[in-house]
Amino acid sequence: MALKCGIVGLPNIGKSTLFNCLSNARAQAANFPFCTIEPNVGIITVPDERLVKLAEIDKPQRIIPTTIEIVDIAGLVKGANKGEGLGNKFLANIRETDAIIHVLRCFDDENVTHVDGSVNPVRDREIIDTELQLKDLETVESRITKVYRQAQTGGDKSAKRLYDILVRYKNALEQGKSARIVHFDNKEDRKTANDLFLLTDKPVLYVCNVDEKSAVNGNAYVDRVFEAVKDENAQILVVAAKTESEIAELETYEDRKMFLNEAGLTESGVSRLINSAYKLLNLETYFTTGPDESRAWTYARGTKAPQAAGIIHTDFERGFIRAEVIKYKDYVALGSESACREAGKISIEGKDYIVQDGDIMHFRFNV
Repeated sequence: MALKCGIVGLPNIGKSTLFNCLSNARAQAANFPFCTIEPNVGIITVPDERLVKLAEIDKPQRIIPTTIEIVDIAGLVKGANKGEGLGNKFLANIRETDAIIHVLRCFDDENVTHVDGSVNPVRDREIIDTELQLKDLETVESRITKVYRQAQTGGDKSAKRLYDILVRYKNALEQGKSARIVHFDNKEDRKTANDLFLLTDKPVLYVCNVDEKSAVNGNAYVDRVFEAVKDENAQILVVAAKTESEIAELETYEDRKMFLNEAGLTESGVSRLINSAYKLLNLETYFTTGPDESRAWTYARGTKAPQAAGIIHTDFERGFIRAEVIKYKDYVALGSESACREAGKISIEGKDYIVQDGDIMHFRFNV
């Protein structure tokens, strides 16, 4: 399944620098607002040591990792919900993403101008959240006007459900809260809510962009962000984007590893961001492997075998018979599919099997 994340934030806070080191693309990183006019799109290869290990065992002709699409979206300013700055472009681009990577400036540098004159990540977050909330409120109020009469007649149950959901969102948004704080226990309610595509209903990962000396333990700015979002269902990641971009420029894995060690980091910001994005969206990975190809497939946690098969091809789901499953640790320990078969380590699973992270799968189907 394709995953699309949008990098958002005020101008001049490090979005394009982060984008560059993530995707190895080269968005213009200049010291003035709106240096990113059209959304830059980069494809990130998801690092997974398990896929590397499987390829070492099977020596396939092709190795195909999963990918994440990253979109660097133009910086936002106050009044974006009314079209100020590049507001209309920003809001249209973010609506198309699965998750938001909200970059906050958490470093001092007199050579990098802040659009509001001072460094204050909590204020910056509130500016963008407010703009998105106001746009969502506009959307919700418009839908309420259209659905109100249908909902009040009592005969249209779907209209009544939609109306009730819209009212819950309206109440939250009018209080200056994001749509994501509204929870639904009923699956049908959740599906109806998802179909509204509200901007503030998207999962959010806050990235605190710090200087190199704050990359490991953060700083006072980061502490303020943690305090500000403690009641929100969101994740926070501390990244020194400028340092990460320098690491990304290095030619060899050994050089990058040495640079990380010198900075006191055990893992690159790219890897940590990808892992955080997966966690944010409840995503996991299963594998197919053999002499032709070793490949990683992304699926939503809780997916059953037929739907996981459908990620490869719709015919696999439509004609699903069974799945042959090998646990990753067994495959690595025994060294081949045939050895796993001889050891009785291949389980035969039916339509109700819930796929587990790291499963190595072979699907049987008939259409």
